Amino acid sequence: MRFMMLMIPKGYESAPVGTMPPADAVAAMMKYNESLQRAGVLLAADGLHPPAAGARVTFAGGKPKVSDGPFAEAKEVLGGYWMIDVKSRAEAIEWATRCPGGENEIIEVRQVQEMEDFPPDVQAAAAGFTEMQAR
Repeated sequence: MRFMMLMIPKGYESAPVGTMPPADAVAAMMKYNESLQRAGVLLAADGLHPPAAGARVTFAGGKPKVSDGPFAEAKEVLGGYWMIDVKSRAEAIEWATRCPGGENEIIEVRQVQEMEDFPPDVQAAAAGFTEMQAR
């Protein structure tokens, strides 16, 4: 079962372009990432630049509109993520509890939808998606 653990650092929604975490926090996180890797559950992990460096595309009226960050209405934003492959939701949550997160950080744990989770008509509509992911 694949799970995405989403890091949500409070205050990151207003961080200026170029904001970086302190080296000691990165060192602690690297130890955690290495433990995920040694356990054989880590599929991917990345940090994200602050929203001030991002863009949002909305589709009001079916037409794309691009807005550059920062985003005034944002209350919670992603700072990074891990993709892990574990046996259960409980195991994913256990890994999240081991993260050396700070007082201002939240980790949201979400299961990834697998093709077999969908009914046959949705699987037919998504034909080729699994092969697309492998490329």
